[in-house]
Amino acid sequence: MTPGSGALRFGYGTNGLADLRLDDALALLADLGYDGVGLTLDHMHLDPLAPDLAARTRRLARRLETLGLEVTVETGARYVLDPRRKHGPSLLEAAPDDRARRVDLLSRAVRIAAELGAHAVHCFSGTVPEGCDEDTAWKRLAEGLTPVLEAAAAADVPLAVEPEPGHLLATLADFHRLREALADPEHLGLTLDVGHCQCLEPLSPADCVRAAAPWLRHVQIEDMRRGVHEHLPFGEGDIDFPPVLAALSDAAYRGLTVVELPRHSHAGPHHAQLSLPFLRAAAAAATTHRPVATPTHGVPSATPDGSSA
Repeated sequence: MTPGSGALRFGYGTNGLADLRLDDALALLADLGYDGVGLTLDHMHLDPLAPDLAARTRRLARRLETLGLEVTVETGARYVLDPRRKHGPSLLEAAPDDRARRVDLLSRAVRIAAELGAHAVHCFSGTVPEGCDEDTAWKRLAEGLTPVLEAAAAADVPLAVEPEPGHLLATLADFHRLREALADPEHLGLTLDVGHCQCLEPLSPADCVRAAAPWLRHVQIEDMRRGVHEHLPFGEGDIDFPPVLAALSDAAYRGLTVVELPRHSHAGPHHAQLSLPFLRAAAAAATTHRPVATPTHGVPSATPDGSSA
């Protein structure tokens, strides 16, 4: 890595280990040598709506400390609020009560993150509901995030909004629209998904990192092809990773860089085992310019449907 910038720290997302109990997933990642974990709050992994949340969170904090794992809190669970609507309800819903449910979840995530010592809370906007015009959607998003940002400021935990293909806030330009609408609050930051940059940004993923550096609070990483929103294991897409990791190092990014393979939980331990050596080799190649070998996965991927994670 660039002299003086420090080594990058890699994690793996629990949304890619959904078939494992949380404690088993954490033990696996520690044994494999990961620096941390991207913890998606979900029914199987620290359910944010189940009883005794505070006590369960304290136990998890002790477990993370024992294993030496850092953590970021992610809020992309598909059905944690509504068993029939993927990622619903969002901050963009017509019904105020629906929007309030998402605000409550994000506020809970902030409190959990503070208790765990997480470096950020990740979230995204959601898709624009049918019949809702774009200006109204942007207004709802800003209004919904305002109390969450107040909670984030009180807890001193950054809120890292992710541009998500197909959502209202889909691009880096959209993030800046939100930032300006909210008058650039100190605790509003960015989750940059490297694959999403490859999918739809006009800049290369490495240039996206450089452009996003001042607001970067969380990073997700996987392979992807241009124009196709499908999270892929490393080596199965088009991304050139050494320049991306060099750009992260040059930006002095200090958070976790978390592998995001939510559609590969059927082979989660396998992909977790392969991903860390690949990323470490790519980080080394960022300075030595050696080619990075493509991992041999050996396990069939889940049948992709091209939709959002």
